[in-house]
Amino acid sequence: MTNIVLKYSHCLTPCDPRANPVLIIGQLKHLNRLSYETIKCKLEHRVPEEVFKAAVSSLHPSPTDSCALYLNVATVAALPLKCSRHNTPSRSHFITKIVKSLTGSGDEYIVVRIRDSGEPRLATCIHGVGKSALHLPALAVLSHTPPGATETIAWVGKGIVYDTGGLSLKGKTAMPGMKRDCGGAAAILGAFYAAVKQGFRENLHAVFCIAENSIGPLATRPDDIHTLYSGRTVEINNTDAEGRLVLADGVAFAQKDLGCNIILDMATLTGAQGIATGKYHAAILTNNEDWEVASGRAGINSGDLVHPLPYCPELHFPEFASAVADMKNSVADRSNAQPSCAGLFVAAHLGFDYPGVWIHVDMAGPVHCGERATGYGVALLLALFGRASHSTILQAVSPLGTPIDDNPQGASKKIRLV
Repeated sequence: MTNIVLKYSHCLTPCDPRANPVLIIGQLKHLNRLSYETIKCKLEHRVPEEVFKAAVSSLHPSPTDSCALYLNVATVAALPLKCSRHNTPSRSHFITKIVKSLTGSGDEYIVVRIRDSGEPRLATCIHGVGKSALHLPALAVLSHTPPGATETIAWVGKGIVYDTGGLSLKGKTAMPGMKRDCGGAAAILGAFYAAVKQGFRENLHAVFCIAENSIGPLATRPDDIHTLYSGRTVEINNTDAEGRLVLADGVAFAQKDLGCNIILDMATLTGAQGIATGKYHAAILTNNEDWEVASGRAGINSGDLVHPLPYCPELHFPEFASAVADMKNSVADRSNAQPSCAGLFVAAHLGFDYPGVWIHVDMAGPVHCGERATGYGVALLLALFGRASHSTILQAVSPLGTPIDDNPQGASKKIRLV
């Protein structure tokens, strides 16, 4: 599928599977409670009741299973029986895998999700057809300022348009796919658009640090020393560790220019993230345990899963020790919690005595599935800050009582997401 459009409906309308292929999906216990009469309008032209019942009884999910009802255009599928505490109850990743395996060629693919009561829950129609090793980065800002807002929130994303690795060249096998290195900025852009469309009650700014990491006469060389926006100096020992440099400038700008006391950065930062937390869970690193828990809950509620990394600057930040600058930009020991170290490099430009909340999301793995982008991060941000939305759905999935829930002095808070 080159383009996909999702449409949602709470009722089922008659159709012929040959014209509109259909997938009926749910947990096995719910499928067993499903009455054929309920789903009849989607199947009756091609699938009799006895065939449907026989197909359901043949399902043995491990973790999933499916059975063709009619050629390749009508299918029933069972989701995993169990869901761990670190997974989303919607089992959305398994739904994605099942949908991707379908081979129907109609203009519209209808997915019917069965809920606990054995009734259809949803009919989904899928229509298929600072200076660094970079050239000078550009800063783009989108703002939303509703009247009467008391909070100031900024979302800022790393937007490396393409990452060749600079003079530390990735090579011809590692370079393909680096167009996804703008995934953090793309997520921020999508979240900003959706938040404003849903009616965001607070001041909201989306800031994008957009750059290209490639070889040229102005490119940074290994051994160069740069003074970043925070005033701290960095010895470059790897020009392929470039995303943390623009993020460092981003969080420093948030602190110094915007006066934010909650800063969240989001980026496709390290390949080691996939090793640490996998391709479904982004890695989260934060100096605040309450927000760590809230972010994990927002991930489970939204399907954009996250899992915490160790936050221990005294053990991990020494990996950046430099004899000639405040820090290097790449670790000495790559086996010592690389994703944590990379996040701490960014935090160092706030200072580890920073009194506010800092949250770092490394989503290098979940940002893509094969050669396609997943859109990871949009739902996570909307859920985490859902209490600032007019949308009752976003408010319901938000794990926080308010966008900012720790304000003892009563002063207005400012949030920065980088």
